[in-house]
Amino acid sequence: MQYYIRIRDGRPFAFAGLWERNDRVPDGPVETCTILTTNPNETVKPIHDRMPVILCGRDDYDLWLAPESPGGDTIVRLWRPYDGVPMTRWPVSRLVNSPRNDEPACVERFEEE
Repeated sequence: MQYYIRIRDGRPFAFAGLWERNDRVPDGPVETCTILTTNPNETVKPIHDRMPVILCGRDDYDLWLAPESPGGDTIVRLWRPYDGVPMTRWPVSRLVNSPRNDEPACVERFEEE
């Protein structure tokens, strides 16, 4: 089953990630990225054993994107599972399994027959 998961009030958020460009490879530069994960919160726990690290708010964005490391306590705070109370989820169709499908139907509630 696929799920649409969002912040209940619809405000935007970001995932914590890492990006790197490696110029020392024979076939030219290689760019890689990853999304960091943490333990699931109460919204995600019934469907998966981990979830992306969610950054929600300008202060978190600025800390994560700062050129210097924010330090251990701050990283630990950012890495915690996002509070599940203001989140919601519902099942969606398999339409979401293809990047060619970019339409509102991808996030419509889906009930299996």
